[in-house]
Amino acid sequence: MQLPVVPFADADFSVPLSAWAILGGVVIVMLAIDLVVFGRGKREVTLKESIAWSVVWLVLAVAFGGVMWLWQGGEAGSEYLAGYLLERSLSLDNIFVFAVLFAYFAVPLAVQPRVLAWGIALALVLRLIFILVGAALLSSFHFTFYVFGALLLYTAWKLIRHDSTEIEPEHNPALKLLRKRLPMTTEYHGRKMTVREGGRRLATPLVAVFVVVATTDVIFAVDSIPAIFAVTQVPFIVFAANAFAMLGLRALYFVLVGMMDRFVYLSHGLAVILAFIGVKMLIIDLWHVPIWLSLSVIVGVLVVTAVLSMRVAPAGGAGGTPSEAERERQRETTSV
Repeated sequence: MQLPVVPFADADFSVPLSAWAILGGVVIVMLAIDLVVFGRGKREVTLKESIAWSVVWLVLAVAFGGVMWLWQGGEAGSEYLAGYLLERSLSLDNIFVFAVLFAYFAVPLAVQPRVLAWGIALALVLRLIFILVGAALLSSFHFTFYVFGALLLYTAWKLIRHDSTEIEPEHNPALKLLRKRLPMTTEYHGRKMTVREGGRRLATPLVAVFVVVATTDVIFAVDSIPAIFAVTQVPFIVFAANAFAMLGLRALYFVLVGMMDRFVYLSHGLAVILAFIGVKMLIIDLWHVPIWLSLSVIVGVLVVTAVLSMRVAPAGGAGGTPSEAERERQRETTSV
């Protein structure tokens, strides 16, 4: 006798291993495209190319949502879409931070796609670990919902006070330890992580960039994973939404890096979304907020934030984005 299929929205749903394998295969293929095609550091990425690939990643993400909808119904499809929009919106803040890090380390423009691509690959591994741990905690300890809710409210409060220009990579403990333990050159050598100078092997500044990006990815994962668990507790949907949101981040970075001064209300909008989700987790035993309401709030806040930001003229610089002089200096240091 054939066993009935448990709906995706049920907490007891167990995703078949084959579904995980297919999703993993898709993610690996897309990561390979990002690493092989755009992460080689042979040339600078053009705006036209970045826009085209941003559209491609968006279409793929929406198409996967359609697959979820046909496979497990509207509830699963809506949960995935809400989770994707949430993670995609939170990734915009990642872009601001990456811009500051690249400017601080004067990362050559032609090498930035490589750093982003490997950083995204690392972020996906970290997020998968956090997702599995988070799912286990939520399943075993109900009070974890309240812990996550409080964490999201605290994160929202931090975002209200957020200023990307306050990011100080030199205070990163991992970077401090690296500089003490590892001899390093003062200049980049194209895509090379190490070079031989004076008869000894030295690391290039690219190693330091990867270390800071990696530790920053851990912080992003800690902030964003609890948020999506308020939308769905199905690890498969959580990881899929994270994967498709992160895979398009490289292309989106090169589209938005020159317009960051326009997103003046981004932190406020993200804070509102995270505060809403935090409250949603705190009242989970009193009222289960329907997925359509969560989706409506996320979309509504993003639209209002974008409209208000575009109506306000930028005051000052790009909040940590490289200036034209800095970009020229990066070009001069690029070895391709």
